[in-house]
Amino acid sequence: MTITLTQGIIISIWAVIAGADFWLEGFYIFRPMIVCTITGLLLGDLRLGIIAGGLTELAFAGLTPVGGTQPPNPIMAGIMTVVLAYTTGHNPATAIGLSLPFSILMQYIILFYYSAFSLLTKKTMDYASNAQTGKFTRIVLAPTFIVALTYGIFTFLCVYAAQSPMSHLVNAMPAWLSHGFEIAGGILPAVGFAMLLKNMLKNTYVPYLLLGFTAACFIKFGNLMPVAVIGIALALIEFRRAKKDRDIENKIKNIEQNGGAGGEQDGI
Repeated sequence: MTITLTQGIIISIWAVIAGADFWLEGFYIFRPMIVCTITGLLLGDLRLGIIAGGLTELAFAGLTPVGGTQPPNPIMAGIMTVVLAYTTGHNPATAIGLSLPFSILMQYIILFYYSAFSLLTKKTMDYASNAQTGKFTRIVLAPTFIVALTYGIFTFLCVYAAQSPMSHLVNAMPAWLSHGFEIAGGILPAVGFAMLLKNMLKNTYVPYLLLGFTAACFIKFGNLMPVAVIGIALALIEFRRAKKDRDIENKIKNIEQNGGAGGEQDGI
């Protein structure tokens, strides 16, 4: 299937919005789950967008910016996964692997901007010290507009302008290479989730992980909604337990600050 000029422009506008949010980290609509879903909706294939969003989100779950480092760009990965699956007919798992070059290229563009925009720091400080609010506002907002515009142009070139060469290239790939991308795309969600667990998993939460894994893999449900409800229930139990422990710690601190004697708030 082909992407029309109107669809290319609308997706580019969506990339501008998501790119600005990625730069500011305001609403987190730049996450692949949302980017893929909206892109699929704009292309008229919401089901494809949701499936691609779930796979791509898992692949990028553990890839988060730390300091000045940048992982492969989640916005371009999300958009191009849906676009490539839509235009070439490949499944979303294969499209994830094919979208990585676009994601990595955008990653390097953002890294370049990080270095280039550092040159504006001195001017920003000068405007602030001289109370030049108008110039200060413009120079602070300029990087956001530049980055957002770059997302729009880059997306339009990839989604619409280059769709024909891209489709010919993908369709000309031998079967073994396409199968390799499919395997790589299928592995990436597991790798992303493993990276997330490496950073976040604590011994306290291992029982919850085992319960969720067992429920998702060995109990037959019509869909994953019951697993999500179980997860919400366990999260609420853990939240209330942690809140109760925190309240007890605060009471102990109050008692210690009162010289070992409890106050009226402690019932003593």
